[in-house]
Amino acid sequence: MGLFNFIKSQLIDVIEWKDPGENVLVYRYPMNGKEIMMGAKLTVRESQAAIFVNEGKIADVFSAGLYTLSTENMPLLTKLQSWKYGFNSPFKSEVYFVNTRQYTDQKWGTTNPVMMRDAEFGMLRLRAFGIYAFRVADPTIFLREVFGTQSEFSVDAISGQLRNSIVSSLSDLLGEIKIPALDLAAQYDELSSQLTDKMQPLFGNLGFQLASLFIQNISLPEDVEKAIDARSKMGVLGDLNKYAQLQTAEAIGKIADKPASGSAGGVDMAGLGVGLGVGQTIAATMAQSMAQANAPQATAAVSQESATTIQGAATTAPAPAMNQANRFCMHCGKPIPREAKFCPECGQAQA
Repeated sequence: MGLFNFIKSQLIDVIEWKDPGENVLVYRYPMNGKEIMMGAKLTVRESQAAIFVNEGKIADVFSAGLYTLSTENMPLLTKLQSWKYGFNSPFKSEVYFVNTRQYTDQKWGTTNPVMMRDAEFGMLRLRAFGIYAFRVADPTIFLREVFGTQSEFSVDAISGQLRNSIVSSLSDLLGEIKIPALDLAAQYDELSSQLTDKMQPLFGNLGFQLASLFIQNISLPEDVEKAIDARSKMGVLGDLNKYAQLQTAEAIGKIADKPASGSAGGVDMAGLGVGLGVGQTIAATMAQSMAQANAPQATAAVSQESATTIQGAATTAPAPAMNQANRFCMHCGKPIPREAKFCPECGQAQA
């Protein structure tokens, strides 16, 4: 190899980054001890930016386009290199390519519950998660504040910090707006918009732009969700009388749909009678339960009145014959024979 070819092999005449990678934010062009030829071609593709760094100081930044490097389009580097008179010799410089495209579908979520004070439930521990998208908006700030002079920088290296910032801001936002916990699900869009506005300056300080942020879910503690479910059931079953009527009507409808026993069609009257009886029993039982729940004192008064009536009947009833002794029905209070198994008045079985 001749001297000229050797010297030429030590010069870089084309600078570009063809494969940005899926999650690579910054890529340092490999110089390998070589120098950049004055007049070299610099190719910066769409969604890229190229940054020239001279002895640790940020010099010129190039956006998308094709450039022929010269002192005219590198004013800062020219000043740093003291090329006052357009000196055109090869030079050394570090070149960084920054990926400026959007990074979408980035996940965020609460590792630990977020505390919230609710007017109805008191202190609550909430969990939330969602997605966001961001991009590098200012490569200079990003280089200075985040990645420094590393040879490569990926999304994973910064995603943890961004995620924690979102969760912290969400906690502050929930404390500021004071929306009841039961209304949070209806406010996801509004909360997402407010959280985006709150996060934008924090992202900007790192050279980023927060393109979008969405809250996908805010979940309540399990015991609170169970309490809400119980309250919902009570709301549905609030009118027990109507519930009993509905159950009776449905029972009658089911019985009417069944064919009569031993015939090709028709209504099974025996079954219908049973169904009506069951329906009436359900209605009576639930109505009685509701009455007892709402007026326990009235129930006690009725019981006392029934006892008084029985005692009065026992007092005023004519004395039974000698062969009937002094025995009274357990249900209606009428005198009955000593050996009777059923009351001749009300027909109820005797103990």
